[in-house]
Amino acid sequence: MPKSARSSETRLVDRGCMSSIKIECVANESYKIGESPVWDEKENSLLYVDITGKKVCRWNSLTNQVQAVSVDAPVSSVALRKSGDYVITLGTRFAALKWKDQLVTNIIHIDKDKPNNRFNDGKVDPAGRYFAGTMAEEIRPAVLERHQGSLYTLLADLSVVKHFDHVDISNGLDWSLDHKTFFYIDSLSYSVDAFDYDLQTGKIGNRRSIYKLEKEESIPDGMCIDTEGKLWVACYDGGRVIRLDPETGKRIQTVKLPVDKTTSCCFGGKDYSEMYVTSASEGMDKDWLSRQPQAGGVFKITGLGVKGIPPYPFAG
Repeated sequence: MPKSARSSETRLVDRGCMSSIKIECVANESYKIGESPVWDEKENSLLYVDITGKKVCRWNSLTNQVQAVSVDAPVSSVALRKSGDYVITLGTRFAALKWKDQLVTNIIHIDKDKPNNRFNDGKVDPAGRYFAGTMAEEIRPAVLERHQGSLYTLLADLSVVKHFDHVDISNGLDWSLDHKTFFYIDSLSYSVDAFDYDLQTGKIGNRRSIYKLEKEESIPDGMCIDTEGKLWVACYDGGRVIRLDPETGKRIQTVKLPVDKTTSCCFGGKDYSEMYVTSASEGMDKDWLSRQPQAGGVFKITGLGVKGIPPYPFAG
């Protein structure tokens, strides 16, 4: 049933641009691993998942209510679909989700030879292809068998392409505004990487690092791009989102949140001027949780002074 999300807010002035930034917890639901926020314009809603909570969630910005569909495996990303409804990554499957019927239909199964793997972050490219990567199941947060993951693309004809393997934790991804560069994070490399990207074919190549995280920024997780072509990266265990200039490799801005385990970010709202940040509570003990009662919540940041671009729908 829909729940009314409890709300609380934090205000801070960001010295970098002297704007008054407001941070509000819009869904204080203590998700285990909140992830993959995506704005659904038609529904005036934010979609996201709770990976190990095995739920796809939708927070309605008009009613402030959260609806959820429970699924049968860890669900790591959700995307819009051109034909309506959604596509998700579920266990090691790409699947379709019919929201009203709460119906999940498998599309294709990958990494069949790796029963300990699961999908992680995923996002649709400007041509409507669904990029998503895998990883080994975690023993505890960020502790897992290394190099077990791969990066895949689900094409509009529902076939799959594998780009590369030897990935630790396949994570944040987005594309440059001119559609010539693919940005990607393999979390345990502590790096944001760039690839040459061909919009026509979806092929990627010439991998290079554009930013190495500093110690206090901790682990790079989810990522999105703004209309100025700058990247926003959620820092897991860093309690912040950072804004990077991919041209210079410099960090431009840091926005700290009232929780440590910030997982991903996207822009949304009427004109895509609001940022939404998901977070996790898994792996936190009682003492840690008592200090951060909003851990696992979903946050809305306003006053950043920048906008994002609408998400691309999957073409299949």
